[in-house]
Amino acid sequence: MYYIFHGEDEFSRSEQIKKFRAQMGDPQFADLNIVHLDGRKLTLSELTHACDAVPFLSDKRLVIVEGLLARLEPRRKKSEDETDEEIEEETDPALAKALLAYLPRLPETTRLVFSEAKTLAKNNPILKYAASDKNAHVKEFVAPDARALPKWIVERVKQKGGTIEAEAVNELAAYIGNDLRLLDNEIEKLLTYRAQQPIRAEDVRALVTSVTESSVFDLVDAIGRRETSRALQLLHHQLAHNAAPIYLLAMITRQFRLLLQWRDLAERGIASDQATAQLKLHPFVARKTAEQARNFSLPQLEAIYQKLLDTDIAIKTGRHEPMLALDLLVVELTSH
Repeated sequence: MYYIFHGEDEFSRSEQIKKFRAQMGDPQFADLNIVHLDGRKLTLSELTHACDAVPFLSDKRLVIVEGLLARLEPRRKKSEDETDEEIEEETDPALAKALLAYLPRLPETTRLVFSEAKTLAKNNPILKYAASDKNAHVKEFVAPDARALPKWIVERVKQKGGTIEAEAVNELAAYIGNDLRLLDNEIEKLLTYRAQQPIRAEDVRALVTSVTESSVFDLVDAIGRRETSRALQLLHHQLAHNAAPIYLLAMITRQFRLLLQWRDLAERGIASDQATAQLKLHPFVARKTAEQARNFSLPQLEAIYQKLLDTDIAIKTGRHEPMLALDLLVVELTSH
């Protein structure tokens, strides 16, 4: 059986995969039957080797593949004839054909999960095949929009055994937006701070905004000025105060995503107030984002965002230890 989990909501995708890992039984043996692969460079033989292996002291194996199906997305190109029309072609037809031939032979003892960081195109060959395959389960993970976000916050707080006032919900939504991983971390922190009492708006303003202002904005400023020592100092200050590396990476990624979106809108002639409304930003966040966006060109931001995604995959696949991965990231971003 195989699963295709795709979409921009990385947090919910990860939550689902975490549940799969938990279902593997005794942690003492579970890791022996869980394989996490970087699909961007994976060969079919490496994939089949991982899937065909016999489970060790268990009745199943879990194979998680990050980013393989995105390699198979059809792309548009101009035809080579005189019409010069755009035509669609498969990116890697050989790999797609081989994978389609293998999926029916997937061992019953293997649970294969394709995890994709973006929404796949409807004409993705594997996605199309899965639509009529009884052994496939497809789910798109989409983060809640601005209208649905308050309900998500209330339900998440409730799941963790707490309560939150309506004004505090609006404050959280304004400062964090629909980055669910950041929201979950902030909710956890707020619940600990309030100690069984309802979360109030003043708690959000005291705790959440201070993290955003003192760590991420300053760190991004230092990266923009190519100040390696300063950026590393700010990073290690947060780590020394028990900030989880994956949490910091998520916050940094969120800010660079905003910078990329802001810069793109600016180059298309969109005014600041319109960009603020379109991106649903708090005025303070919008002002800082506009200031920082001037430090980067659009191609630079696109390259940085790709490096952030590479770092995320390197951590999740165990290629780099989290703290080392962040150090390497900061050094690389400040040395160009």
